[in-house]
Amino acid sequence: MALINRFSRLFRADLHAVLDRIEEPTILLKQAVREMEDDVVQDERNLKILAHELEQIPILEEEIEKTLNELQKEIELCLDSDNEKLARSVIKRKLECQQRAKRLRVKSDTLEKEVAGLAGRLENNRGRLSAMQQKLEILEEDKSNSMQQASVCDVDVTISDDDIEVALLKEKQARTSS
Repeated sequence: MALINRFSRLFRADLHAVLDRIEEPTILLKQAVREMEDDVVQDERNLKILAHELEQIPILEEEIEKTLNELQKEIELCLDSDNEKLARSVIKRKLECQQRAKRLRVKSDTLEKEVAGLAGRLENNRGRLSAMQQKLEILEEDKSNSMQQASVCDVDVTISDDDIEVALLKEKQARTSS
C-alpha cells in the first residue's frame, strides 16, 4: 500500500512540475492582476452603495422624528376629546414608528461596521494589487531583457575554415611578439 501511495505522489509531483513548466508566469500574473482589479472595482462600488445608504439614515431618522411629534399631538387631541378608540389607533401607529426608528438605528450601526470592514479590505486589496502590478512590471522587464539578449546571441553566425586559420595566425603572431 505504501509503495502505491509513493508512486501516486511521485506521479502527481511530476505532473505538477510539467504543468509548472508549461504555464507562463507572466500570463498567470496578468490574469491575477485583472481579477484583483475587478475585485477592487467591485469593492469600491459596494462601498459607494453602503456609504449612500448610510447618508440616507439621518434623513429618515428626521422624518420619523417629525412623524412621532405629529402622532404625539394627535394622541393628545384624541385624549382631550375622550376618544380612546381613535387614541388607540394613533398609539399603535406611534409604536410602529418607534419600532422603525429602532430598526433604523440598528441598521445604521450595522452599515457603519460594514463600511469600516469593507474600507479596510479595500485598502488591503489595493496594496496587494499594487505589489502584484510591480511584480508584473519587473517580470516583463526581465523577460524583455532576456529576449533582447537571446536575440543578440541567437543570430546565426557562419565561420569558415579560412576565418579560423587567419585567427590562428594572428594569435601565433601576438604570442611571438610578446
